[in-house]
Amino acid sequence: MTTPSLYRTRIRHTRRTPIRHGFEYRSYSWFVDLDDLPRLPLWLRPFARFDPADHFDDPQPRATLRDGLDAYLAEHGIDLRAGRVTALLNARVLGYVFNPLSLFWCYDDAGALVCVVAEVHNTYGGRHCYLLRPDTAGRAEVDKAFYVSPFNPVDGHYSLSVPEPGKELNVAIILHRDGSVPFVATMRGRARPATVATVAATQLTQPLAPLMVSARIRRQGIALWLRRLPLVPRPTGRRLQEATS
Repeated sequence: MTTPSLYRTRIRHTRRTPIRHGFEYRSYSWFVDLDDLPRLPLWLRPFARFDPADHFDDPQPRATLRDGLDAYLAEHGIDLRAGRVTALLNARVLGYVFNPLSLFWCYDDAGALVCVVAEVHNTYGGRHCYLLRPDTAGRAEVDKAFYVSPFNPVDGHYSLSVPEPGKELNVAIILHRDGSVPFVATMRGRARPATVATVAATQLTQPLAPLMVSARIRRQGIALWLRRLPLVPRPTGRRLQEATS
């Protein structure tokens, strides 16, 4: 089993075209074993709750996060045979959660990495999973298939660097389109054991972190709109099915 950890993160978004714009903020993420989620004292549980409904579009309610992941993998013909799964994600804080990016490292029962699932959430309440087959350095590529930003169409492809974190977390996502790199996002951090003291201190230094992340992203969107960056309509109906298929 993996000892739960907290990563104090520094997240940076850089937009290169058609205008240059970048911002950086601090947050934190949990690193957990899906079969051994943290067990916190009663008074801390409202600040760190992992709800299966927050992940994976599944019409059938699942009892656990692991059940939801296994159902998603089964749709792609993957059976981990009870292998280990570690995850980097955000927990609910006082009933609210926002997971711009969740990562799941999926191993078979022999300990070999089978795949990585990258789940992306947008600020409209949508979510989409990308099934990645990274190389030994954690690098993978995948076509963009989900509407994330009102300033980027659903085209191009991503280069991702998603090595499983140890003492250090170092994740990068690069969007490629027509030979250019319009957008880059990075997330870096250092691990701390998720002790009661660490979790409590994090709530004092970074209160309501999921809400603050969502608010910061929206604020940056308003700043780009004020700079007259063209808006890309959000897909609806048949266009939504085509964009997310």
